[in-house]
Amino acid sequence: MKKYILSIAVASLFYTKTEACAWSDPDYDYFNLFTQSIIKDKSYLPFLHNYSDRFYTNYKPSQIPNENIESWKKFFGNQLSYTETDYLVNKIPTADLNDLKKGSPNNQLLKKLGSGFYAKYREAIDYLIEAKYLEPYMKINYVESPDSFYYRENESEKNATQLDYNKTISALTSLYSAARNPEIKQRYGYQLVRFNHYTRNYDAALEAFKKYIQPISLKGAAYYMALDQLAGAQRGLEMGTEANWNFFQVFMNSKSRKESSFVSMKLSDTASFNNIMKRAGTNEEKNMAYFLLGYEDFTNPIPMMEKMYDIDPDSEILKVMAARSINELERNYLPTYYYASKDSNSTSAKKDTTAEKPEVKKKELSFWQKIVLFFKNLFGSKKSDKTNDKSEQSNDDLFANPDRIPTYVKNNSYYYSQNENQKDFLDDLEKFTAKTKEKSKDEYWQIADAYLKFLKKDYEESSEILADIKTSNPEYLEEIKRMKVLNDIVSQPKIDADYEDHLMKDYSEYFVEKPPVKKDSTETNEYDYYGEVPSTKDFLKDVLANRYFLQGEDGKSFLMNNKLSDLQYNPNSNLVKSVEEFYRKPNKTQFEQQIIAKNLDAVGNIDAFFANIYGDRAMRSADFDKAKSYYQKAVSFAGIPRDNYEKYNPETGKYEKLVYNGENYDGYNGISSLVFGHNVWESFQSPESESMKAEDFTAFPFIKPKMNKLELADALIQLKKIGNGKDAKSANANQLIGNLLYNTSILGYYRELFVMDIDNSNGGKYDFWNTKRENPYQYYYKNFTYTTFIEPDNFDLAINYYKKAYDLSSDREQKARVLFQMASAEQGKYYQYEAKNQANIDYADPKWSEKNDAHEKQMGDLKNQKYRTYFAQLKSQYSNTETARELLGSCTYFDYFMKR
Repeated sequence: MKKYILSIAVASLFYTKTEACAWSDPDYDYFNLFTQSIIKDKSYLPFLHNYSDRFYTNYKPSQIPNENIESWKKFFGNQLSYTETDYLVNKIPTADLNDLKKGSPNNQLLKKLGSGFYAKYREAIDYLIEAKYLEPYMKINYVESPDSFYYRENESEKNATQLDYNKTISALTSLYSAARNPEIKQRYGYQLVRFNHYTRNYDAALEAFKKYIQPISLKGAAYYMALDQLAGAQRGLEMGTEANWNFFQVFMNSKSRKESSFVSMKLSDTASFNNIMKRAGTNEEKNMAYFLLGYEDFTNPIPMMEKMYDIDPDSEILKVMAARSINELERNYLPTYYYASKDSNSTSAKKDTTAEKPEVKKKELSFWQKIVLFFKNLFGSKKSDKTNDKSEQSNDDLFANPDRIPTYVKNNSYYYSQNENQKDFLDDLEKFTAKTKEKSKDEYWQIADAYLKFLKKDYEESSEILADIKTSNPEYLEEIKRMKVLNDIVSQPKIDADYEDHLMKDYSEYFVEKPPVKKDSTETNEYDYYGEVPSTKDFLKDVLANRYFLQGEDGKSFLMNNKLSDLQYNPNSNLVKSVEEFYRKPNKTQFEQQIIAKNLDAVGNIDAFFANIYGDRAMRSADFDKAKSYYQKAVSFAGIPRDNYEKYNPETGKYEKLVYNGENYDGYNGISSLVFGHNVWESFQSPESESMKAEDFTAFPFIKPKMNKLELADALIQLKKIGNGKDAKSANANQLIGNLLYNTSILGYYRELFVMDIDNSNGGKYDFWNTKRENPYQYYYKNFTYTTFIEPDNFDLAINYYKKAYDLSSDREQKARVLFQMASAEQGKYYQYEAKNQANIDYADPKWSEKNDAHEKQMGDLKNQKYRTYFAQLKSQYSNTETARELLGSCTYFDYFMKR
């Protein structure tokens, strides 16, 4: 028999992420397209599939019916609604019941019931008064173990031992004897069993059940409440097998106690469910035992599902198992984010790679290797190149091929080795579902079959199945409607204006933002801290973002998942241009206007925003005339949009919100003339007055102490013109231009100036990524800010200006300074080369350390041979200059190099 190790694989993937990143929540890694909770019996909601909690929690507690309230509702002749009954039993003050008993009710509900209500239900009201008195004490007293890890102070909470044992037993026994109604009599018996259990009089609890519960031939809510307490007492007496069986009976017959009885079964008997299976006699018991075994060991649920099918194909718990299985597949087939492949280029990555099977490594990774590998994949994975020509790209993309394994799993052989049998699992689950839908009368199986067809990309067949389903179940109808939308949109190879009109006409509810709905105060939602769980709406946005990406409409793709202001984090030129083209597009469709254009959020003057980005790129390319032309259009730039930015002020000891006050750098204004200087020491955190030293600017009065970008570009244009001469002033002009280009590069103190950043504090923008001047995004621009991409610096631009300065200068000290600056820029070229030539040695390789050392030596040798040109020249020709001696004291690496 084939074995599928789905849960182990996914658990290892997501739990490793949870261990490494405390903020990670695995239940945010898929879209919830198939609504598990459409099962009809809501008592099984806790046993649906999730990873964040021990039990499924994304439902309202009120969705699970409480058989005790239902029993009371029936007892009172259905005069009260479920909510009113719950209020009467659990929430109404005891004083109000006593007023009713006295014939003078003040409570509105009791007034509504009338004065004859107490006379008719005297025993029930008297019982509720007694139960409300006992309830605060009905907790087991905590006994500190001498082996406890920490000391717990005496708690002030009430518990059962705070009641007088003999008086309480006597009172309850008397009330039991006096009661005439067998249901009320049994409820007093329940209180006797519970009180003995919670006072740890376990033998007495067993005796009370035998004496007060069993003689009454009722097996309703009160019976199973008492049986639950009996099982707890049996566990206290270490009667594990008996306790387990009774908890199992509670699990089977109770609606509201399934979760607690399941936990109790686990605590009672180490062989819990296997022993239950041996003891199960009826088909119902066997069916439930199979469910528990399959739920507990979810590595391959289909064999257990087959056994359950043989017993009862209409079983509700069989649907629960199917829902869990479908959810497991969905998590793996449709993750919320596809990472870029580190090996393939983008064009091939967009094609179907289902058949690509990386070699499965048999060697197990150590814990620390897994952690290192996780962080490497998350933060340090190399980016791939992407061609701008999309004419040959296939529409056979990730959403049209949901059975492709996500690349972040495929590239990790440890994770992937357990994941490769999913297609077999999907095929077998589809066969099982198809068989069950023919036998079962529940439309659920048709819906499940249609969804599995959707996962297999058979959208036509999925749609046909959905069209044939006849049901009046509102939850089923909603799921069918959603799946029809999914099939329609995902199967669409190209999104054009006509189709966008179709989206707005027929599916606007999946795209148009709705005002937030105030949550019910009783609603349990563990996701409030993170925000909303990914939904069908999010999935469809991703599908459209991917389609636009494949169609070459990068701007629209970007704006499906991001705001215009997000461009500040990765202002790469091609994408910015595409976004601007969409911004300026006339005659936008209704979909473009309402869904996409709404993300053109406030950045001040949008035209100035784009012009500033283009001007920055021109500056980094040393095209100062072009930069000036853009900066002239950016004079009204409102400042880099950082609404929530706070920075620590060491003088006040507080974090302060960013405010553009006319003095600080805002992305356009407030640039210091020290940008033309050189660094005294490399410290990005120190004030510029400590890290930077000015050159002699006296010959260039147009360099102002503070400039905006237009003034800066104009100064560079003048310097470039002067630099075309042949004298010392020309040498100085070229040196200043070289300084500016280096100082605004990834290595410079002013590295933030031309990449839409507000300061030089460290971050992803300042990494040497393995990329050319191409776009690393391969599928869409989702989580745009998570993947850093800035076109890399061209260090040769600075070096070329330095060469001019060196050749024109006759001053040895200036030549030494310029050579050092050239050597620093050459370091940048090496860092770029190094980033593109990583070792890529498998961490599971037993010779990892040896191979890694060899690679580092190879890179070190190459560095000295090809990227130390100007250091070597400085050492050989200018070591006796004052400049060189100063550098020895301020540059540790130069000092090391000079002593070699």
